[in-house]
Amino acid sequence: MEHYIIICNSTQHMLNADKILKQNDIKTELIPAPSEYGSVCSTAIKINAYNVDVAEKLLKDNSISLKGIYPYKIRKLEGLIDKINKDLNDDLKTVLKKVENGIELTEDDIVVILSSSGDKNLSSIFRAADEMRKSVVGDIVDIRAAIEFSNICRKNCFYCGLRRDNLSVERYRMDIDEIVQTAKELKKMGIRTVILQSGEDPWYTEDKIIEIIKKIKKETNMRITLSIGERNQEEYKHFREAGANNFLLKIETTNREIFKNIHPDDDFDYRVKCSEWLRENGYVNGNGNIIGLPGQTARDIAKDILFFKDMGIHMVGIGPFVPATGTPLETYPHGDVEMTLKTVAATRLVLKNVFIPATTALATVDKDAQVKALMAGANTIMLISTPSKYRSRYKIYSNKNMVDLQTAYRAVIKAGRKMPPYINLDYIKDSK
Repeated sequence: MEHYIIICNSTQHMLNADKILKQNDIKTELIPAPSEYGSVCSTAIKINAYNVDVAEKLLKDNSISLKGIYPYKIRKLEGLIDKINKDLNDDLKTVLKKVENGIELTEDDIVVILSSSGDKNLSSIFRAADEMRKSVVGDIVDIRAAIEFSNICRKNCFYCGLRRDNLSVERYRMDIDEIVQTAKELKKMGIRTVILQSGEDPWYTEDKIIEIIKKIKKETNMRITLSIGERNQEEYKHFREAGANNFLLKIETTNREIFKNIHPDDDFDYRVKCSEWLRENGYVNGNGNIIGLPGQTARDIAKDILFFKDMGIHMVGIGPFVPATGTPLETYPHGDVEMTLKTVAATRLVLKNVFIPATTALATVDKDAQVKALMAGANTIMLISTPSKYRSRYKIYSNKNMVDLQTAYRAVIKAGRKMPPYINLDYIKDSK
C-alpha cells in the first residue's frame, strides 16, 4: 500500500495536524522523519495515499504550517546480498533479501535474525545493519553526556542497584547549581545534548526540574534530555514547555509477565501511557529494553522492537542485563553480548532512521562491545559526566564502565567512524 508523509514546520504544528487528522477519521502514524526530509529528531505524520487530498485541505483550512507532503520512499539496500557472505542459512538469506528490497520485516523475520548464530550469519547481519545505518544517518557518531544527579529512587525494581530497599548504596543528590555548573563544563567540551538522569526522586519536584531546565537553557542553550522516570501528564507537558527536548523512558520489556516480575511497584499500562504522553507533547521520544532478563525469549525481543516501531520512537537504548549488588537478581548472569548486538542490528533494520546508542552496559560486560555495536548499527555514545565525587555511587548495576570522551573517541576511530565536528578535541587526552 502506498503512503505519504506530512512534514510540518514546527513540533506544535505537527501535533495539531495529527490531532486534526485523527478527529476526521484519517489514520495516522508518527514516525521519525526520513533523513532526506529532516533530522532524526524530527517527527513526520504517515498517512495512506488515498487520504492525501483530504488531509491537505484539512490542514490548509486549519492554518497548519507545512514544509511539504511527500511520497513515503521505501528504504532499499540495493546490492546488499552481493556484499555479504553467500553461505547463509536459507531463512536468514530470505530475511536479508527483504531488507535489500525494502520490504518491512515481520515478527517472525526478526526472530530469524535474533536466533541466528555462527560467524558467517552474524557478520552478514551486522554488515546489513551497518549498511542501513550508513544509508540513513551517515558515519558521524553523535556524542551526548549524562549527569546522574541523584541516586535516590522511590521504586524497588528487582534489577536496579538504585532500588529503594538497597541499603548498601550511599545516597546523594546534586543541588541545582551543581547540575547547571556541570552542564556548563560539558558545553565547553562541545557537547550539544545533556542527559539529566536520576532515580525517581520525589525531592526533585516539578518546580525544581523546571528550574534546572530553564537555567541550563539560559546558561548553555544545550538540548536537554530528561531521564527521570514516570511522572504525570501535566508534568511532562510543563517540562516540555520549559525547554526539555528529549525524554528517555525505557519499557525494558513488553512481556507483561516479565515486566511484572521485575517491577513490583510499576504498572505496565501506565508505563506505556507515559510514553504516549511524551509523544503527544512533542518530545524526541526515547525508549529501550534490557537483553537477558529472566524468562526472556527471542520472540519477546522481537515484540519489543515492533513496539518501538509502532510508538514512533526516535531513540532506542539496548543494553545487556548487568547484575547489581544488593538486588534480588544480583546472582543472575549478565545478558549475552551477542544477543544484544543482534538486537541492535535488528532494531536498525526495522526502525531505520533512529538514534541507537552503543550503551554503557555493553561496555561494562565487554570492553570492546561499544566498537562492535557501532559496527552493527549503533550511531550514538553517551558519556558519563557525573562529578567524580558522586560517580561511583550511581550503581544501577555493578562494575559500571565509566565512558568518558577519550573512551568514546577511541571507540569511534576503531570502528572506522567519524567524531562529530562540534566536539572540542582539546579535551581528549592521550588520544593516540
